[in-house]
Amino acid sequence: MVRVNAPLHRVAVVGAGAVGSFFGAALAQAGHPVTLIGRAAHVAAINRTGLRLERADRVEIVPIAASVDLSAVQGADLVLFCVKSTDTEAAADAMAPHLGAAALVLSLQNGVENAATIARRVAQPVVPAVVYVATAMPEPGVVKHYGRGDLVIGAMRAADATEPALAARLQGLVELFATAGVPVRISADVMAELWSKLMVNCAYNAISGLAQMPYGRMAAMPAIRELQRAVVAEVVAVAAADGVELPLERSLEAMEGIAAAMPGQLSSTAQDMARGKPSEIDHLNGLVARRGRELGIATPTNQALHALVKLVESGGHG
Repeated sequence: MVRVNAPLHRVAVVGAGAVGSFFGAALAQAGHPVTLIGRAAHVAAINRTGLRLERADRVEIVPIAASVDLSAVQGADLVLFCVKSTDTEAAADAMAPHLGAAALVLSLQNGVENAATIARRVAQPVVPAVVYVATAMPEPGVVKHYGRGDLVIGAMRAADATEPALAARLQGLVELFATAGVPVRISADVMAELWSKLMVNCAYNAISGLAQMPYGRMAAMPAIRELQRAVVAEVVAVAAADGVELPLERSLEAMEGIAAAMPGQLSSTAQDMARGKPSEIDHLNGLVARRGRELGIATPTNQALHALVKLVESGGHG
């Protein structure tokens, strides 16, 4: 019989980029066995000299296991699933045969559809998380931490939030991350919080990417803030049609607050575009445009930003 409340100790990070490597390193520093599963160059650098974690006040070298092979999830009590949304299906399919029966999968991804996508492909429970951290990976084997580093977790369906076995597993996650000094809050409606994070990402990511500018510079221009407010209004309307209530005023305040909190941050979309890598735009502004079409909600601003990023990504940039 599977022990649903088996203690969480051994951790595998699938898609160990900046975010996954940061949280994996924190857990490793707390004494948990962690394996980062990522791209060859990143893995090779870590296996050579350890993971270099650059914080604002110090640099730490974290000895940590690393592999390019998804079979390395074998034996893990917890899988931090951090792949780009575009890779969710393929990574979940490849990981599924190697997952232990009692394992728990925590989706640390942008977008609102990933946890459900993973859950359709694995037998183990999947928990969505909202990630609040500013990180970057300037080169393989190196993660820069700019700010925050906390999570919000909860049941995929709000109706399941009080189910005792799931509640116990969520509490287990809180306790595991507490050993690493990572604050984790359990939300009664994590999907609404994921939509709220999606709203903020839609307001910043594409514009930061197209202009290659940080949030503070964006917020300093009234015309850009007006554009962002239009994005937020569309996301709120689509979310409402999808059954998720995001209060407009509070959403606008949350969006405005991000630039004040992270003025120097370039969006993940901007970082991808600068490197010529495909971004997650289909799962950000693109998702809002798609759901808007399906639900009969006009989303011209999100549609335009999505199309412009796709144009740049198609090779129309230089």
